[in-house]
Parts: sequence; structure tokens; C-alpha cells
Amino acid sequence: MQDAPSETKKKRAADALIRTFEQQIFDGTLKDGDPLPPEREIVQNYGVSRTVVREAVVALSNKGLVEAKPRFRPVVRKPGYDTAIETVGAVVESLIRQSGGVRNLFDLRIMMEAALVREAALRANRDQIARMKEALAANEAAIDDSERFYETDVIFHGVLYEIPNNPVLPSIHKAYTGWLSYHWRQMPRLPDRNRINFESHNRIFEAILHRDPDAAEAALRRHMDDAWQQVRATFGEL
Repeated sequence: MQDAPSETKKKRAADALIRTFEQQIFDGTLKDGDPLPPEREIVQNYGVSRTVVREAVVALSNKGLVEAKPRFRPVVRKPGYDTAIETVGAVVESLIRQSGGVRNLFDLRIMMEAALVREAALRANRDQIARMKEALAANEAAIDDSERFYETDVIFHGVLYEIPNNPVLPSIHKAYTGWLSYHWRQMPRLPDRNRINFESHNRIFEAILHRDPDAAEAALRRHMDDAWQQVRATFGEL
């Protein structure tokens, strides 16, 4: 068994190696799709052990900076907004298991989407309106198919995150969907309930179509309040 100073030395070596490869990825020395150098080469060039190299690769993989597969050299993955948000995913999933965690995340989603529907009512262009209309039609067509209805529900809300043309927002929507899907997929989705949700989506769309941000926000908040009551009826307080 190694003593504490040895463990500390190993950790410092791993941290230094992680910083080195992070810098090379960020400055473009290592590009998206490039393999990391072979393990033996890293050991020789940086004077570290194989254990340190493997710890560094695991850490880089957890940060989404490399893709590591058994028996293959790790491959660099270009950092993006999805990557940045995914790195906090495990922490968020832990937090939402705490009392009030789901409610806190849901409240944040309401604040975000209230702003997004106002933005859509004021600035959505013809193509964006057409995408929302198409998503709404798919949502209506899926009323009798609860699994498909859930998928089209996600798509409808997802269009709102695309309208500001900010690349961070679709990544946030993807994260929300992933973090909350465990609870949402267990919700009873009967055709009558699906129709109520579709009608809420339609009211949001009509307000956006009529360029009325106040009505769009009010419709969104009513929809989300109703959705939360469905959650409480299924799970109690979260």
C-alpha cells in the first residue's frame, strides 16, 4: 500500500498531465478527432507512470474532452456547449434527488421558457413559425399515442430554444429533457390529458402567431402550472 506522500505526488502528476492536454485541446494543438499519443509515448515524454496516464485519460473523458474506448487510443472531442453542460449532469441528477430538487429545476425551466415565448412572439421569423406549426401538428397527431406524444411535446418546446439563435439554449433544453425525463416518462399520459396539453401548446402558438408576448407568457405559465399539478398528483412533493 502506498503512503500518503506517494498518493499526493501521483495526484499532482495526474493534474499536471490533465492541464497539459486540456491546453493542447483548447489551443488546437490537438484537434477534434485526433488520437492522444500512445500511452508509452506519454510515459516517456512526461516522465509519469502508466497509472497516472490512465487517471488523466479518465478525467479528460469525464470532462467530455476525449472519447475513450477499451483497446483503442482515446480520441479528442472538440469542446462544445453540450459537453460543458454534460459535465455537470451527474451533479444535477444528484441534486434533483434531494427534497425540492425537481421543483427547483422546474421553476428554472419556467423562468427560461417564459422569456423564450416572449422572444418568440416579438422576433420569430417565418421559418421559425413554420417549424413551430409543424411541431404542433405532430403533437396533435400523436394525442392517442402517449410515447409519441411525449416526443413531440419535447420537440415543440425545443423550437422555442432555437428561436433566439443562441447555441447555448438548445443544449440547455437537451439537458432539461434528460434531467427531468425519468419523472416525465412515468407520468400517466392518457389521451384526454394529452389533448389538454396539446391545447395548451396551441394557445402558446396562437399568442406567438399574433405577436402578443404577454398572452404567450401567460399561456406558457398556465401550461407549466398545470404540468406541475400533474407531477404532484403522480409523485407528491418533489
